[in-house]
Amino acid sequence: MPLPIEILTWTWQDHRIAYTVQGEGKPLILIHGFGASIGHWRQNIPVLAAAGYRVFALDLLGFGASEKALLEYSVELWQELLKDFWSAHVQEPAVFVGNSIGGLLTLMLLADAPQMAAGGVLLNPAGGLNHRPEELNPPLRLVMGAFTKLVSSELVGGFLFNQIRRKPRLRNTLRQVYHDQTAITDELIDILYQPSCDPGAQKVFASILTAPPGPRPEELLPRIAQPLLVLWGEADPWTPIAGSKAYQAAGEHQSIKFVPIPNTGHCPHDERPAVVNAEILQWLQEAQGGLWDYPS
Repeated sequence: MPLPIEILTWTWQDHRIAYTVQGEGKPLILIHGFGASIGHWRQNIPVLAAAGYRVFALDLLGFGASEKALLEYSVELWQELLKDFWSAHVQEPAVFVGNSIGGLLTLMLLADAPQMAAGGVLLNPAGGLNHRPEELNPPLRLVMGAFTKLVSSELVGGFLFNQIRRKPRLRNTLRQVYHDQTAITDELIDILYQPSCDPGAQKVFASILTAPPGPRPEELLPRIAQPLLVLWGEADPWTPIAGSKAYQAAGEHQSIKFVPIPNTGHCPHDERPAVVNAEILQWLQEAQGGLWDYPS
């Protein structure tokens, strides 16, 4: 029976950060995506830990059980959080594992802090924290611009956020991005819903929606020397598999293993945990020469 996930607390720049650690061995650091938290890794942490790794996961500032601090959010802010978390708790080269925005943060850490990162695993990595205006067609650009203004509005922002976070609305959103509908459980809905009840959650949501997108993966990839595993759910409408071309092209002259996962959406680690866990563990064993010695 898998061990329960114990939530611990660490203080970063006077803000409460929730994290967990399980297992012994070389370190893996799991980074969730937008709106998610440690609980999104509940089907991965015990398996990876049992295979002989020391598995860390944390709730990024503004998400999960971490503090909903009223700040200007950016991927650079979370990158500094992750660097300091590594310095406080890990202190040896780790493999970073990231989904969606967590995948982009993984790329940033590999590129900017190579002394911290032995390698990376990307699960449907995002191209930015938000869409760049030029990436949207003109009608959608106008709609998204109006939406972000409304979400940030003192008059209607709270009302709009309360509509978005309702459990039926969350379930409908997940139906778009999970190919296997049976993976959308009441437990998953609660994992996403509960943090939205925290004081400050609406302000955090608005800040993140209006934040700059951050660096492009195409800018980061040429600077990465560590091995990468890229797992991509083929049925993802949010980060379509067409976006994987940059990774496949880079794989011609870099150590990048690309694995498409059929009939799977934006969160393959939660939708197909057995497949993802097996792929990660196999890659860790195959790439040991470029990472660290595989745990015995």
